[in-house]
Amino acid sequence: MYLCSLKNQHNRELYIMSKNLYIAAAEADSGKSLIVLGIMNILSSHISKVGLFRPVIHMQEAQKFDHDIELVSKRYNLPFKHDEMYGLTSDQALEYIQAGDLDNLYTEIINKYKKLESQCDFVLIEGTDYKGSLKPFEFDFNATIANHLGAPVLSVVSAKDKSVGDIADTLELIKRVLKYEKCTYLGNFVNRAKINQLKETEAMIKRHNADNETHFIIPELESLSKLTVRQLSNALKAKRIYGDDVVLDYDINDFAIGAMSIENVLKNAEKGMLIIMPGDRVDVLIGLFMTLLSDSFPKIAGIVLTGGYTPNREVMRLIEGIDKLPVAIFSVDTDTYETALNVSKIKAVLAPDNERRMAEAFGHFEDHVDGNKVKDLVSLSTPGLVTPIMFEYELFERARANKKHIVLPEGNDDRILRAAEILLKRNVVDITILGNEEEIYKQAKNLHLQLDGVHIIDPFDNDLINDYAATYYNLRKTKGITRQMAHDIMYDVSYLGTMMVYKGHADGMVSGAAHTTQHTIRPAFEFVKTKPGFSIVSSCFFMCFEDRVLVYGDCAVNPNPNSEQLADIAISSADTASVFGIEPRIAMLSYSTGESGKGADVDKVRKATEIARNRRPDLKIEGPIQYDAAFDPTVAKQKMPNSEVAGKATIYIFPDLNTGNNTYKAVQRAAGAVAVGPVSQGLNKPVNDLSRGCLVKDIVNTVLITAIQAQEEDK
Repeated sequence: MYLCSLKNQHNRELYIMSKNLYIAAAEADSGKSLIVLGIMNILSSHISKVGLFRPVIHMQEAQKFDHDIELVSKRYNLPFKHDEMYGLTSDQALEYIQAGDLDNLYTEIINKYKKLESQCDFVLIEGTDYKGSLKPFEFDFNATIANHLGAPVLSVVSAKDKSVGDIADTLELIKRVLKYEKCTYLGNFVNRAKINQLKETEAMIKRHNADNETHFIIPELESLSKLTVRQLSNALKAKRIYGDDVVLDYDINDFAIGAMSIENVLKNAEKGMLIIMPGDRVDVLIGLFMTLLSDSFPKIAGIVLTGGYTPNREVMRLIEGIDKLPVAIFSVDTDTYETALNVSKIKAVLAPDNERRMAEAFGHFEDHVDGNKVKDLVSLSTPGLVTPIMFEYELFERARANKKHIVLPEGNDDRILRAAEILLKRNVVDITILGNEEEIYKQAKNLHLQLDGVHIIDPFDNDLINDYAATYYNLRKTKGITRQMAHDIMYDVSYLGTMMVYKGHADGMVSGAAHTTQHTIRPAFEFVKTKPGFSIVSSCFFMCFEDRVLVYGDCAVNPNPNSEQLADIAISSADTASVFGIEPRIAMLSYSTGESGKGADVDKVRKATEIARNRRPDLKIEGPIQYDAAFDPTVAKQKMPNSEVAGKATIYIFPDLNTGNNTYKAVQRAAGAVAVGPVSQGLNKPVNDLSRGCLVKDIVNTVLITAIQAQEEDK
């Protein structure tokens, strides 16, 4: 159960035991989805089984799902069916209302809610959308439902197009309604506020907040109201005839009709614009394609060909022969006027598969909402079990709390630039990218990326090279390095980036998307060196299962470690796990459990276990032990019934690289686990390697891990 505390109107402390929270909008277009998403992110970081429930949804016959349910369900992998997460559709609710049968209406909603609640530790309840027939009395309806479900209320008010006086009147009305309905009112989100009214709005709330409710003010962020190319194509049911999946996440800044000469179309073209044009105007289409090859024209976001016309075979051969231009072309059957009208009616929504937009939304919420205040409202305690969602949330929170400077040497890789944009939008690290500044910004422009605030250093044109070369020469001259060799080596981005970390000009480095592991970490071996007391650099993976996060080491660096080195790997992995909130329970893996096994391989593990125990008596370590005995409590009871580690190990140390690398990949594929890493261990400063097949999300997570490692180095 979760304890919520607040002061009532008589300034007495009122305590409520609650397993839920109700988010009620006061009007349409309040931006409630952003609030629900942000709070769900906080809840999921502390509670294993969180559910979302909507009392009434507005779902037309053509729709298959409620957008907000789908958004949260996909983002947080909720294990519930769509129809388990709402009470009634608005049409069903209207039938009860027209029949004057409110008791059964409430009973239906309560029964559906209770079924979901029985499967959850906490339920976030999202109120209605102010669409359809319920609109005239919707806030009162939400207040009544909140009372029936025993849920404290946080309300959401839109400040868009309102004066500060209008906002004050709305807040006062909300308070009166909730007081009349005897609801527990925790506070309010004033969303979509004007930037130039923030201070005035804050002062107004302080003047009127006699009951000490919690209030959050979130300014309007115009980009969250922009359509993406994907949303447009889905809404129009358009057929894509050119463009890859990446371009579907581009923002549409505006749209224009292209039913004129190419000269006039080009005159009106702007960055991020959608061009709607008759499908038989091949001249305009080819002219627009030329703008994408030119550096002197803004990059449009997409083209919609109307009237059911598509380019003939010869023109399509010409278009398809131009590889991966940053644009999508669609075909629709409606004429140009009707298509433009349809586009104007589409409303922007948050989509779970658009990482750029989600990063922007989370970053905006986190910049203006104190997560600790939200936690206090529902008294969230630190969880005993770390789930993947909790793990990822904690990465962002900890990185943001003490921003570090991370260098990314591979500035010519699209994935690096996309990851950099997400990290900048979440405001969690400072970033330096190595590469030619003009080329990087050109590439970012083509990809429709915003890299505001990024630092760029050209490896072949910078003020650091002489100092770095001199430092490298002094460190390596006994190894046969000459001054000229040292100068030439510093043009290599891996050496340049690592030297930035060594000199304290960056706190950590992440590379490997386009370079081998050896290329990435060799400079660190040469002059960053290992920490005192450690004989080797090793690595581990965070293996994110559905209900837990485990640590596997070493699966990437050391081919055949000896007993001393295995002990190092175990201790380093324990330290890494502790840094990221995972209680270390170390399983030293072998083909034999306990004292029964014989042979050189099992003896190596047995000796490593003894060394690790002697060096770190504070750690829980078991070995040699088989994987099943370490992982499965049932097997553990049979093989090692009195062990503190067997059946509940969190750290798995493999006897060699062959075993570790194959096991982590097999588990990743067979169990659907997400492998985050490899994370380097034992270095004096954090330098981490990426897989060359890494995804943008992998890069983001590795940068966050590197930043947190840098924080630990400060300590």
